[in-house]
Amino acid sequence: MVIKSASLETVCGITSKLPDNLLPEAAFAGKSNVGKSSLINALMNRKSLARTSSQPGKTQTINYYNVNNALYFVDLPGYGYAKANEAVKAQWGKMVENYLHRSKQLQVVFLLIDIRHEPSENDRIMYDWICRNGYHPMIIATKLDKIKRSQVQKQLKLIRTSLKAEPGTVIIPFSAETKQGREEIYGLLDRLVEEKS
Repeated sequence: MVIKSASLETVCGITSKLPDNLLPEAAFAGKSNVGKSSLINALMNRKSLARTSSQPGKTQTINYYNVNNALYFVDLPGYGYAKANEAVKAQWGKMVENYLHRSKQLQVVFLLIDIRHEPSENDRIMYDWICRNGYHPMIIATKLDKIKRSQVQKQLKLIRTSLKAEPGTVIIPFSAETKQGREEIYGLLDRLVEEKS
């Protein structure tokens, strides 16, 4: 995948109607501070189109990025932010559930997990939730550059077993710093666009 153009096209808040897009959508889910904005920026070859923040829990909207006029990257609000109050968490849940149920063009959900840690309870709930909505999430294990190479396979196995991942689930180790893993993700997205064109 060669990125020719990328722009933030639609922002949906809690009361917004989801857009009727005609292009395929790839959604990105993950807990706050897992590196979701950094991943999306790395995939789009942009430094700061998706807003990164030192304050987790900033993304409270569903953001649609038009990439190459061929597909949308859909950035879902980060979950599990401890300081968010219960009402905000409930709204977040409704937004994401509404999106998973109603998007007519959603083709793949990428679930981001921090490779350094065992998946949290929220991560496991999200994985099950995506599966129950009829999708087979692909896992992106972020922050690869923060662990030793010798630990990678052990951590990937921990993620797979902790999530009780379906057999054959794709897990891609990724680093926003070195861009390792980006070509694999591009390969998946290229196939998605080809299938839909």
